[in-house]
Amino acid sequence: MAALSENKGISGEVSLSTAYKSTNSNFNTDANAVNTNNTTHGEQDKETQLLPLGSVAYTFGGQLDKQFYAGTSRSDIAIGTLALELGYKQQLENGTVIDASFLPTIMSGETWSDPFVTNQARQETDEKGNAYRLKLGNIANSQVSLDMAYAVKDIENERSGLESGLSVEQSNQLKRDSTSIYLKGDYKLSLNKTTFLIPSINYIKTNADGDANSFTSWGTELSLFKIINRHQLALTAGYKNRDYQTSHPIYNKTRNDDEMSIFAAYEYKNIMNWQNWSLISFAGFKQSDSNIEFYNEDQWLVSVGLSHQF
Repeated sequence: MAALSENKGISGEVSLSTAYKSTNSNFNTDANAVNTNNTTHGEQDKETQLLPLGSVAYTFGGQLDKQFYAGTSRSDIAIGTLALELGYKQQLENGTVIDASFLPTIMSGETWSDPFVTNQARQETDEKGNAYRLKLGNIANSQVSLDMAYAVKDIENERSGLESGLSVEQSNQLKRDSTSIYLKGDYKLSLNKTTFLIPSINYIKTNADGDANSFTSWGTELSLFKIINRHQLALTAGYKNRDYQTSHPIYNKTRNDDEMSIFAAYEYKNIMNWQNWSLISFAGFKQSDSNIEFYNEDQWLVSVGLSHQF
């Protein structure tokens, strides 16, 4: 049974990357504050930013089977999930790893108070929320894992539709405060000692205060991991469908989205023979195609940087 860490005590990783990001979305508050109409997709916004990531863990127990941790995990980064976690892992004698965590920032950001306003500046508001996650890894040494989460989202000044001429009753259908349940199951398939595949399926059920923003989602992902000497590569492709509950009061149709994504992460270990230093890079593209053009989105990101493990 592999331990949670090679050594007892504190371990971790810090990295700093330069990232270039492009976003095309009507909900991006860094662009298109004034919309001339609310029937087309948003304007493109590009930016360069520094991207610090890292994690720290404290491992203990006679079999190094207990661990507290904080940060962004390597396994999440490899498939394109960049989220801060605070958690605890316990490895059982049968190989199962129980991992319970709290994600305090994954639902946070800024959005428009009323995204549908036209011909005047839209007002920003905070989007807040937390998520609680439970993962069961390598259940009974079966290579099967289960990832479960419960998330809460709150829009501080929710006025969707009110500034756009809707009645209060119609606007209530667009409220975005919500709770979500997330389930994901995957299986690790080893092709050889240095190559393995992880196919997965996922399910999301979101209940929003407004029925037009409540949806059920099904999706699938396929990840390929390859190690070649100092090189490590991870490729992930995914697809999701979101089926909304009721007709949108502005567009008079029930929303349905198809989302496709691809993500690649690369690491070259011990760069220039510096022990525990790595060159890292990742790139990703995500596109959401909706039957309501206003909700069409696409985003791509590419980064390069250095990482140090301790």
